[in-house]
Amino acid sequence: MRKHHIVLYNPRAPFFTMPLALIAVGSALDRSRYEVTLVDGRLEPDPVARVLDATDGALCLGVSVLTGIPIRDALGVTRAVRARHPRCRIVWGGWHPSLFPRETLNEAGVDAVVVGQGEEAFADLVERFAAGRTGQDGRDGQEGEDGENGRDATGVIARRPARDINDFPEHDYGLIAVERYFALKRERQLDYTTSQGCRFRCTFCADPTVYGRAWSGLEPARVATELDRLWHRHHFTDVGFQDETFFTHTNRVGAIAEEILGRDLHFTWMATMRGDQGARLDEHVLLACRHAGLRRVMIGLESGSQQMLDWMKKDLKVEQVFVTAEKCRRHGIAVLCNLIVGFPDEPPESVAATLDAAKALRALGPDFQVALFYYRPYPGTPITDALARRGHPLPRSLDEWAAIEESTSHSPWVDAGKRALIDRFSFYQRIGWARPDAWRVPLQAIARWRCRRDVYAFPIEKTIVEWVRQVRA
Repeated sequence: MRKHHIVLYNPRAPFFTMPLALIAVGSALDRSRYEVTLVDGRLEPDPVARVLDATDGALCLGVSVLTGIPIRDALGVTRAVRARHPRCRIVWGGWHPSLFPRETLNEAGVDAVVVGQGEEAFADLVERFAAGRTGQDGRDGQEGEDGENGRDATGVIARRPARDINDFPEHDYGLIAVERYFALKRERQLDYTTSQGCRFRCTFCADPTVYGRAWSGLEPARVATELDRLWHRHHFTDVGFQDETFFTHTNRVGAIAEEILGRDLHFTWMATMRGDQGARLDEHVLLACRHAGLRRVMIGLESGSQQMLDWMKKDLKVEQVFVTAEKCRRHGIAVLCNLIVGFPDEPPESVAATLDAAKALRALGPDFQVALFYYRPYPGTPITDALARRGHPLPRSLDEWAAIEESTSHSPWVDAGKRALIDRFSFYQRIGWARPDAWRVPLQAIARWRCRRDVYAFPIEKTIVEWVRQVRA
């Protein structure tokens, strides 16, 4: 029997994480009936040409889309495929379509949107397409058999209740060119996820909207079995666990560490951890993780102001992050803390508290790093919804959302003075607490002096370094 051809596309983006969501969706399709091709725009010199070639005669194109820059690339590919191959069904899924399914369907080239967990919903759509249960343009408006698919006048919105991810098959990394990602990352790091969802309620995050604060995790034995097989096949040296909150269940994390140790797998790994999880974590579990290869944890502190943390419903105490950081320091585990500034109505003292927290973390050693981000009004979050009610307009089309990363117009509450302060602090803290190189020592001394005294006027060192980088480029 001739197999139907399914093409999956991962749009261009400024990072090189392996496309795990598309790997999951492709792995869930019946390979006896479907041939799956996964195209990653980040690996292609001409993504449009590559996808047009792949979709010639294909039944369906599935695109996973994040808010921002990836939307522009996804739109270009979608419009090109619709023009060249009008009979190819086009389905969008991922974070942005899950939050704005009807807005996404306003794009003429999109026939259907998958909301939330995609394995079952996408497979159902593909079955419908293969059975010819849509009109020529893919927009016939049929309901799903169980009433779980909805629709409006433009196309199908497919959703299924989230299932335990243990029900789905192992991810087939044969869908991607693993070695090409190693080359782009400049290290043999495999991306892998052991869980889906998050049980917390942070108001700046879209996860509660998409997954309803539900969480599902793979069994430890399955995690280790899959990593064992992948390690022997791809010979990676590091794993990036891409879970929203890897350390959700202490017993499970400890069991995963023991499974890795028991199988004598030799790789390091990094994972996400909340500050309160680390503060409560038993030292024996953390030590087991360290012995099993844990090299770094990523913690979302978000703000150094307890008032701001409470406002964003982080359910976290600032001091818990420092308790966690000290535990990690004792066991030789690096820490990367994410911080966000530029929230609406954020008072100057909150920004100051966040910068103070960053300095305190950096002072723990060169393995303790911080990443400062500006708040962006991403869709589907309570803070963004509140902004819209206050008269700050959100983008109203995919083309407008595509430009959000390149414009400051979507955060007019951040004035030029605050932007200059944050940009200069970010530069000086990176230099000031980096691992010392001989040429950097004088510059480091100046950078630390500036940070400790909050002196950022006349940033001549920053100007010189940026000029040198530009010349070298």
